[in-house]
Amino acid sequence: MRKIVLATSNSHKVEEINAITKDFGVEFILPPKGFDPIEDGETFEDNAFIKAKEANCLTNMPTLADDSGLCVDALNGLPGIFSARYAGTQKEKIEKLLGELKDVPLERRGAKFVCAMVLLDKDGNLLFSDKGECFGKIGLEAKGVNGFGYDPVFVVNGTCKSMAELSEEEKNKISHRAVALDKVVKFLSVLKKD
Repeated sequence: MRKIVLATSNSHKVEEINAITKDFGVEFILPPKGFDPIEDGETFEDNAFIKAKEANCLTNMPTLADDSGLCVDALNGLPGIFSARYAGTQKEKIEKLLGELKDVPLERRGAKFVCAMVLLDKDGNLLFSDKGECFGKIGLEAKGVNGFGYDPVFVVNGTCKSMAELSEEEKNKISHRAVALDKVVKFLSVLKKD
């Protein structure tokens, strides 16, 4: 099984990605302790590259990094790349978001989750970069207990459910991370054949 470092300190993210890729002969592992990149890029892609580069320097192994966030139409794309730093706790982030949208009607609460992924080879060369998106709107209140981050207030297009009300299996088919990861896995499958 091919091991790839996932440039994150979030073990939940590693579990989620390993669940999605379990049939592809790839196992994602955490970088060593001390992984703490400064994400000062201007785009999701910039930040993913910064994380991938740091993890690659620490391990000299192939590295996959993602940077993701929530972009809300009525807030001109915010919180965007600041999604993780939008407020203190997850609860505070959701409260701040709902507060900023309190006078915005449901039909104008369009939003999308974006996930940019960057894959580097063991020498730090860029192998692949792409992104995935999942569209929906920001609900009026938090619902559901699955997932993390903004999932409880993100109502997925074509459903009446928040991302946090979906099962792990349902989420792993439609999430922004799943869409981006599917592109990476397809790339790795082609690479394997060469």
